[in-house]
Formats: sequence, structure tokens, C-alpha cells
Amino acid sequence: MDRSRRITSALAVAAAAALVLAGCSSSSGGKKAEEGADGASAGKATTPRMTVALVTHQAPGDTFWDIVRKGAEAAAAKDNIKLVYSADPNAGNQANLVQNAIDQKVDGIAVTLAKPDALKDVLGKAEQAGIPVVGLNSGLSDWKQLGLLEFFGQDENVAGEALGKRLNEEGAKKAVCVIQEQGNIGLTQRCDGVKKTFEGTTETLNVNGTDMPSVKATITAKLKQDSAIDYVVTLGAPFALTAVQSVSEAGSKAKVATFDLNKDLTGAIQRGDIQFAVDQQPYLQGYLAVDGLWLYKNNGNYSGGGEQPVLTGPAFVDRSNVERIAEFAAKGTR
Repeated sequence: MDRSRRITSALAVAAAAALVLAGCSSSSGGKKAEEGADGASAGKATTPRMTVALVTHQAPGDTFWDIVRKGAEAAAAKDNIKLVYSADPNAGNQANLVQNAIDQKVDGIAVTLAKPDALKDVLGKAEQAGIPVVGLNSGLSDWKQLGLLEFFGQDENVAGEALGKRLNEEGAKKAVCVIQEQGNIGLTQRCDGVKKTFEGTTETLNVNGTDMPSVKATITAKLKQDSAIDYVVTLGAPFALTAVQSVSEAGSKAKVATFDLNKDLTGAIQRGDIQFAVDQQPYLQGYLAVDGLWLYKNNGNYSGGGEQPVLTGPAFVDRSNVERIAEFAAKGTR
């Protein structure tokens, strides 16, 4: 077993253990449709009602965040929490949304740190207001410096390095890494990780992720321009599915691999349209972030002791295991 697969196995065990521990905090029945997720489960805490704001950098139409939100809603339903969700891909606007949460005197904030410098000042204001803040998904390198209690996500450098090694195993020679949001530190780290371990040539291609026809046209043009590209690496499921169309339109022989999953992508892996995906378990990120705030408020608990992140990935999904994972993707939890 190579190092990337050992890392994957260890992280999967750690994430599963964290989920089991978090799931032990429920009590007796009921959920609200607006605040709970379908299938949120086995009981509801009797602790005092809390309000938690979940503020992400979701771009319009990016279905990845539907999975994060569903996990957060499941934890909120269990923990007697009112969940207030807001999002904006513009870092300044995201900071304003965090300020709105502070002004509303919420009991806790869960936030993504795709552009951490833009959130530094407002997170300091949350600390001054005595509002606990946890990070999720983006910002593993910055969460402690910004004074957050905990972080739930994957190490994007490690995930990128694992994908680069997988490309070596696949015999790839030239890859293009497609970044859908310039300035997003997590996306940059993924491509940097690929470059670090991939023994072939890697190029970066920036696209406008909010305009899918433009994404398709840009990837198609790149593949027509360079027939030596044998792998297109995308950083999100919707972009992988679009890249498949680009490969076809360009008459290219390139294969497609990606980071992140959704139910449509699992089907594409089953058909062989996409070779594999690196899964970071976004449902788990949303669930643990909200549950972590409940545990801190009611028990004074810190996941990771306040010093170490709780890693939810990376794990490979390919034709060898996609059938099982597709069951959960169809429910919107993977």
C-alpha cells in the first residue's frame, strides 16, 4: 500500500471516529422541515435553543455546498439549533455576512476561509463579542492564526499530492489543472499539490466558475490547442462533468479526474466518463462544524484539543468502490 493510500485510510478512520463521538449527543424526537435535513435522525437535544450562522463562499449553482448544508442541517436538527445559512463567493461580501451574524448576536459561527486575509478583521470582532467561531472546508493553514476554535476539512496540499501520485499510477504524462475561482487558497493548494508529486507536466488553467458555458469553451479551446494533454483535473464535480463535454467536443483523448463528488459524478464514474474523484466528505464537514459549536457551548469540548484539525479527507472514489458510495450520493450525503 503506497503512502497516499495509507493516508487516505488513516483519515477515513479518524473522520468516522469523530462522527460517532459527535452523534452521541442526541436525546428525544422531532425536527423542523426548514432547519432539519431529510433523514436527520435519531433524536433531538433538550439543551437550550441556540442560533448558529453558517457562512460560506458558495458560488451560485455550485452543488457541492448543498451537501455541506445538508450535513449542517442534520446536526442542527439533532442539537436544537436554529441554523442561519448565508454565502457569497466575494470575500468582502462574505465578511459582511459574518458581520451580520455578529450583529444578530448568534451563539456561534461556522465559516469557510477561502480568502482568509479578507476575514481577519471581522473574525476579530466575533472574538471581541464572545462568539465562538469554527472553520470548515477552506482555511486549514490559517484557522489557528485567526483565533478559531476548531477546523473540519481536508489538507488540500495532501489531497493534491495524493492525486498527483495517482496520475503517475495511471501513466499520465501531461495534465491541466482547472481552477474555477482565482484567489481561492484551497484550490491553489490542490493544484500545487498535484504539481509537487506528479512526475509529468502540469499546467494551470483559470476559468470563470460562475459561467459554465465559458468554462466549457475555455477547456475545449485548451484541449484543441494542446493535443499532448492526457488528463484534465478539475476541482469540483460540476466542472468535471463539463470537462467531459469539452473532451468530446475537442476530439481529445484526455481523461478526466476531479476533486469532490455529487450524485451525477458518481454516475459518470460508473460509466467510465470520469476516472476517479478525491472525496473530502462535505456532509461531514457541515455536520461536525455545527455539532462542534453545540459541544463547545454545552460541554466545553474542543475537537482536536483546539490545536489539531479534524480531517475529513482525502479518499479516492473510483469504479472499485463507487457503487457503494453512489447509494449515499443519491441521498445527498456524499
